[in-house]
Amino acid sequence: MCSPPGVTLRNGPFPALIIRVITRVTTKETMNAVSARNSGSLPGSTMFRYHQLPTSRLPGPPYRLPACAIACRAMDTTPQQSPARPPEPPRVPRAPWADGARFAFGTLTVLPVRVARWDRGAAHTGMLCAPLTGLVVGLFAAALGGVLMLCGSGPLLAAVATVAVPAALTRGLHLDGLADTADGLGSGKPAEDALRIMKQSDIGPFGVITLLLVLLAQVAAGYELYADHWALGAAAAAVAGTAARCALTLAARSGVPAARPEGLGAAVAGAVPVRSAAVAVTLVVAGCAGCGALFGPYAAVRFACAALAALAAAELLLRHCRRRFGGVTGDVFGALAEAAATTALIVLTFGT
Repeated sequence: MCSPPGVTLRNGPFPALIIRVITRVTTKETMNAVSARNSGSLPGSTMFRYHQLPTSRLPGPPYRLPACAIACRAMDTTPQQSPARPPEPPRVPRAPWADGARFAFGTLTVLPVRVARWDRGAAHTGMLCAPLTGLVVGLFAAALGGVLMLCGSGPLLAAVATVAVPAALTRGLHLDGLADTADGLGSGKPAEDALRIMKQSDIGPFGVITLLLVLLAQVAAGYELYADHWALGAAAAAVAGTAARCALTLAARSGVPAARPEGLGAAVAGAVPVRSAAVAVTLVVAGCAGCGALFGPYAAVRFACAALAALAAAELLLRHCRRRFGGVTGDVFGALAEAAATTALIVLTFGT
């Protein structure tokens, strides 16, 4: 290869540095830059300068410099601006508590509540009000179970009624979500196929088995609690309902994505700030402990542990669903509620 006239290189203490400079600039890059400049694809403010290595300070025998060492480098004369940081998403203002309560009762129960807002602000406040809906549903269940016990019907019928009331007041929404989530998880298919299975109207074998076992566990736990005392069974129903909906508040915290771009899961996913969710969890656990304190100090600890265990079980299921589906859906929220309620009832039976 020939070198341009007047460009020579002598040996000295710089061979490694010179080799690195030469290998970084290739003839192909040079020709591409020249072609781009000639075709007008570069801006008019771009000019080309030829750079040669100085030879006056390199003593020693001459060495020819390869032609590729002459770098035709595009230098932009326009001032370079640092890339602007992407703007942060605007913070959605929280809706009034009245609108949030309507959102919660309108989406999580069948109570005749007129929902005025469906935006993210209403979802934020509504998911913070989710434990309140659980408390109301639990009180209805506790009232029916307590009345049946006082009428002498027996603990088994009271337990069945206590389990049936939440299913009726939610139109089976959470139980349906539990069955669909079980079918999706049990399919063992990729996320897209599993989500498609969950969206189908029919129920598979995994959903049937899971639904049957969960309902049996709830009835069995309720029977044990009502057999101990009717008031204990009624209080357990209220605590289980509140903890179940508090699990929904925790699942709607920031950082938990939606698996689908539509549906209830997409509407509420990430709507609750982490601090607000933590405050809601603290209040719910404290309220459960206060309810248990009516039966003594040991019961207060047991009720608080039941709420914490319910939230922990729901969190484990949530993490598994995030790994399998890539996020949450409305069905996943239903499964979380049923898992939390069942766990709370089971833990409350310990020590009865």
